[in-house]
Amino acid sequence: MLIIPVKDGENIDRALKRFKRKFDKTGKMKQLRARKHFVKPSVKRRAEIQKAQYIQSLRDAEDI
Repeated sequence: MLIIPVKDGENIDRALKRFKRKFDKTGKMKQLRARKHFVKPSVKRRAEIQKAQYIQSLRDAEDI
């Protein structure tokens, strides 16, 4: 359970923003969405390889 202490006189929008940031770091929504449907290990591996290739191409383009 996430606890976000709100200081006296603090804007509620700022506290909400802190909550959202903290919640995103937990990865719960990502995990829930991933559990909605089964992904074959081969498809998961292919996606990881494609992501790595994309990141590598960005790094190569940065060096040029």
